Amino acid sequence: MSDNLRNRQSTIQVIFLLAAIVLLIKAVEIQLIDDTFRRRADATAIQKYTIYPARGTIYDRNGKLLIYNTPTYDLMATYNQIKWDNFDTTRFCQLLNIDKKFFADNITKNWRDPRYSRVVPFVFMSKLSPDAIARFQENMFNFPGFYLQLRNARGYPHPYAAHLLGYIREVNPSELTKDSTTYQMGDYIGASGLEHAYEEELRGKKGIRFVLKDNLGRDVGEYLNGSQNIAPVSGEDIIASVDLDLQAYGEQLLHHKIGSVVAIDPRSGEILAMVSSPTYDPNVLTINENRSREYARLLSDPNNIFLDRAVKGMYPPGSLFKPTVALIALQEGVLSPNRTIGCGGGYYMGGQRLTGCHGHPTCTNVTMAIQHSCNAYFVQVFRDVVDSKGFYNPQAGLDIFNSYLDRMGLGRQLGVDFPNEKAGNYPTSTYYNDRFERQQAGQKWNSVWVRSVGIGQGEMLLTTLQMANLGAIIANRGYYITPHLLKSYGNKNREIPERFQTRNYVGIDSVHFGPVVEGMERAVLGGTARVAYVPDLFICGKTGTAENPHGKDHSIFFSFAPKDDPKIAIAVYVENAGFGATFAAPIASLMIEKYLNGSIRPDRKYLEDRILNADLINKKP
Repeated sequence: MSDNLRNRQSTIQVIFLLAAIVLLIKAVEIQLIDDTFRRRADATAIQKYTIYPARGTIYDRNGKLLIYNTPTYDLMATYNQIKWDNFDTTRFCQLLNIDKKFFADNITKNWRDPRYSRVVPFVFMSKLSPDAIARFQENMFNFPGFYLQLRNARGYPHPYAAHLLGYIREVNPSELTKDSTTYQMGDYIGASGLEHAYEEELRGKKGIRFVLKDNLGRDVGEYLNGSQNIAPVSGEDIIASVDLDLQAYGEQLLHHKIGSVVAIDPRSGEILAMVSSPTYDPNVLTINENRSREYARLLSDPNNIFLDRAVKGMYPPGSLFKPTVALIALQEGVLSPNRTIGCGGGYYMGGQRLTGCHGHPTCTNVTMAIQHSCNAYFVQVFRDVVDSKGFYNPQAGLDIFNSYLDRMGLGRQLGVDFPNEKAGNYPTSTYYNDRFERQQAGQKWNSVWVRSVGIGQGEMLLTTLQMANLGAIIANRGYYITPHLLKSYGNKNREIPERFQTRNYVGIDSVHFGPVVEGMERAVLGGTARVAYVPDLFICGKTGTAENPHGKDHSIFFSFAPKDDPKIAIAVYVENAGFGATFAAPIASLMIEKYLNGSIRPDRKYLEDRILNADLINKKP
């Protein structure tokens, strides 16, 4: 044999020897050191687990926490993985402190319903107590097909702003039908308030974990060492525009009263407070075993606690509407600032008093008319606008009038970032044409028939949000920024929507606001709103008393302050509370004082005490 051949043979033998050594080492590793392959061999299934993200938290404008996350566990079940042959139902029920009927009801589903599947996990029992979690976790290996799912419920460090913040609940069938890719049975979703308005930002993105299971349903290990897992993405934090201290104070002042308050920073359109009363502690609707009972209790309350009166209550604005009438008339040139209109206790026509008024001096200009809230003055001014194209063509004049209302955000949704905002209402010429055609057998309508609109009655309906926004328009002398509850995102690089930064001009020249603002200031200094006066705050306001055919009149007030550098515009509506100066004006002025000064003057403490102690629901003094 040649040397060449011997060398080649030796090389081949060495290669085979090295390969054998490598294979031997790998076999030792697989058999004695690394059990990955053994576990995979024992595995009979790959289980997909959902990892729920932390929901975004919500803060107030000053960084105070409004909503946080609190961990909770759901017990999930996969029907086809349950080993029924040796399933110990009695022991299972003991561990969870449930009875066998509860077990049977919750484990049995309508498998024909597309929402359920025998091979897809579903919520068997939600919101387990800490004791039940501890007991079951120790024994879970005895019950394949069941596992604990970590979830994040909500917690509230303060008992305020329930309507504004909203609550979360499990998704319902209609929501699953609309978006089955995002939600599954048992998922939580924002049901109301900011939780609903910013659901997409707050919910985050789910993660996925793949786990190997053996034939007994036990975890064998991560599938492919977790390389296929997807980490969850936490929800976006939200910084709300509200001032928690102002919100809490407003709720305290409205306690035992039915009504609402909306306060806006006119410079930015940011909502500083949005109160609806009666209200409730948001903690009673956290995800726990008592939630269903508490929800039913609130739902059955005769005062309709779940109605958010700030955006869904539609009310006649009463005399709050008079500054708007004046501004439109001034812009249209049918009213001059120094026009005198007699009153004599009301508006007369043909010797008959058609609309009453209270006693006050003759109003020789617009400023005086607003100061004393003269009904006769504004009925005449409204009629002049409607008749501006001729007495027998009121449709054209009313259409012009309404075009301004539309630009002011009345009769339509303002576009606040909050669910279920109502549009309010203003009567149109089409409405009157149809109405009089039906009811008066062809009778034509004219400005006399619809005069009540000029003093905020009749078919005029506004939300408290719209009233506050009117205050912001006057404060800004002709524009508003769409009211909103989002101040910023937790991600500082993310901008708020452009519509919350854009000025909306209402088509009235700034020069016309002078006499109106002056009249609102005089109403506080020495008119119908004297109770709202606070030294050095320069509050401009207007009272209103809306007629209520079903009981006591409603108390209304809107205002802004300071006069020449407005930082807050506010509207208050208290149902069945009488004159505007009785409750609404004091509440507004106290909130303005609290916001601008941080405290209430000692000489106004009596007023604060009167409002805080008044009970208009239970008729206590």
